[in-house]
Amino acid sequence: MKKNKVLDFSYKYGAIFVIIAVIIFFSIVNPNFLTYDNITDILRYISIVTLVAIGVTFSLIVDGFDLSVGSTVSLTTVVTASLMVWYQLPLPLVILIPILLGALVGLANAWLIVKIRIPDLLATLSMLYIVAGLHKTYTQGFSIYNNMPMPDGSTAKGVLGESFLWIGQGKLLGVPVPVIIMLAAVVAVQIFLTYTRGGRLLYITGGNQEAARLSGISIYKVRTIAYVLSGVFAALAGIIFTARVGSGQVDAGSPLLMEAVAAAFVGFSVLGAGKPNVIGTFLGAFLIGILVNGLTMLNLPYYAFDIIKGAVLVFALSMTYLHMHRRKS
Repeated sequence: MKKNKVLDFSYKYGAIFVIIAVIIFFSIVNPNFLTYDNITDILRYISIVTLVAIGVTFSLIVDGFDLSVGSTVSLTTVVTASLMVWYQLPLPLVILIPILLGALVGLANAWLIVKIRIPDLLATLSMLYIVAGLHKTYTQGFSIYNNMPMPDGSTAKGVLGESFLWIGQGKLLGVPVPVIIMLAAVVAVQIFLTYTRGGRLLYITGGNQEAARLSGISIYKVRTIAYVLSGVFAALAGIIFTARVGSGQVDAGSPLLMEAVAAAFVGFSVLGAGKPNVIGTFLGAFLIGILVNGLTMLNLPYYAFDIIKGAVLVFALSMTYLHMHRRKS
């Protein structure tokens, strides 16, 4: 009995205590860690990861898994940059077109999963390669930047405008704009999932698809919405990434996939939720951001960071599946 109570406590509050412990440790070894500037740097770093992870969370809620979000970020990043550098389009179109592209990727995923009935993992893995090939073909493998040389020998006339760069680099009342966008997205999604009929339908569908179908819920429609939302949030991350670095980087989204997946799975165990949830996803991304920032301040080699990220994912999965197995037994 005592062992079960300890396991329940660790499952509910383990992630929170890990975050607190990590913050205390890095604060002790480096006095500059717990400063306002450094905390905003961490939040700015995780803003893009969190948006991608929210997309993954939507797919997990309906008992799926979207592996294509990283490629979707890369696609929308280079498309966003090209719309300004190559075609000099106005800002509203520069934002709208990539979001529509993200939604299209989500629709393609849903069609493969819902209509063709390919398992989620295999369908989105296929889309990962297709979208990666599309964006590399579109750019011929080159990054896109201001006044870049074109294949025909001319120079691109367009540049990434200041109003666009403000989305990724600007501040509002001293708070970085990407952080404001991230927090607004977290709050909006939390309200949607907790207090709206649409959010409840997503959870019901993911919990038991057959029961949802017998209740009159269109599970195909609900799952399609989840994957479209996943693509849209990946596209938003791609737009912000472009504005942050000031160029369209090829394969920008590849490193984000593992971090987003880790953040989403850490969220399962936050406060004992036992299910995908956006607050847990945000805290998972925050934990990853703290670790990366703290290890950087300790001057650890960057190539060792993936070991830490992998360990965080193993920890999250272990806590989640040990608890699920114990509940079933």
